[in-house]
Amino acid sequence: MIEGASALLASTMAVRGHRERNVTGRCWVRSGLPVLAAGAGAAAGTLFVLMSRGRVHMDLGWGRSFFPLGPIEVTIAAPRDLVFDVIQGAYAERAPAEVRRHIRVLERAGDLVVAEHRTPLRFLDAITVETVRFERPSRVEFVLLRGPVPEVRETFQLREDAGRTTLTYEGTLGADLWVLGRWYGDRVVRPAWDAVVAASLEQVRAQAEAKARSRGRKASKPGPPRP
Repeated sequence: MIEGASALLASTMAVRGHRERNVTGRCWVRSGLPVLAAGAGAAAGTLFVLMSRGRVHMDLGWGRSFFPLGPIEVTIAAPRDLVFDVIQGAYAERAPAEVRRHIRVLERAGDLVVAEHRTPLRFLDAITVETVRFERPSRVEFVLLRGPVPEVRETFQLREDAGRTTLTYEGTLGADLWVLGRWYGDRVVRPAWDAVVAASLEQVRAQAEAKARSRGRKASKPGPPRP
């Protein structure tokens, strides 16, 4: 009887120990998964910030998807040469201080510059590095070198009609990693990018029209009386 009771007790303890190990394992998995998920989320958030700040540029080329940027069209009450001057002036050596807060030219070679663009967003400043090529009087090209996505190509097209200029923006954005890239490029980056460009074009319009009005006032002033 004693031996039977001992065997029964040993068997019961073994089953209890097995159950406790299973419960402990399930508890570890349940407690560990949120930690792993939080860690992965923090890592993804850090990577996004670094990419947005232009500190990391990931050009994997795996599962790349492309998305259209624009088109955005702005009609400006100013001649084309003046509008072009406003755009190019933002990259001039003597650009206004307010402009230099957002655009810093890193290299310059004729009609081509490499520039860092700083864009204030809600929680941080997004920083991109791009080449900018000026083809007077009708075209400006931008190519991304470093930023939140591996590839962006953009153009400004300027057309003049009866002293007014139509400025059209179009481009293409590329993002890697298949489904994740399609979500990130289409839902996160593209709307923000288009919004920033639209605001920039409105600034160009306002500056160009102000310069055109000033030019018109100067031209309408009567000259000195002839002797």
